Amino acid sequence: MSQVVSETEEQIEPVGQVRIVYLGPVEPHWDFQPVWGEDEVLEAFAERVAARLLLLPPHDPQFRRNRERVNRDGEREAILVDWDLGFPEETQEAAPAAPAAETA
Repeated sequence: MSQVVSETEEQIEPVGQVRIVYLGPVEPHWDFQPVWGEDEVLEAFAERVAARLLLLPPHDPQFRRNRERVNRDGEREAILVDWDLGFPEETQEAAPAAPAAETA
């Protein structure tokens, strides 16, 4: 019996790595920092990322969708993507817990 490996299961060596940093509420919101890789490849990726993130702060609902698209683009192009939003992401997404009612 032969085994078929799909394209999505193949391990592809990364060709570069980038860090996307949130600069704050004043435009431009994002800084694209190449970590390693070919300059031409990373610059082309940075242009597409900038188009997806233009004018989107991290608290905007559209940011989540576009961030996932950027991550998928990075996977497809074998570029590792790191995000620095300037705050712990768990606290951003977690809703505050309601105080427990005490019973006597």
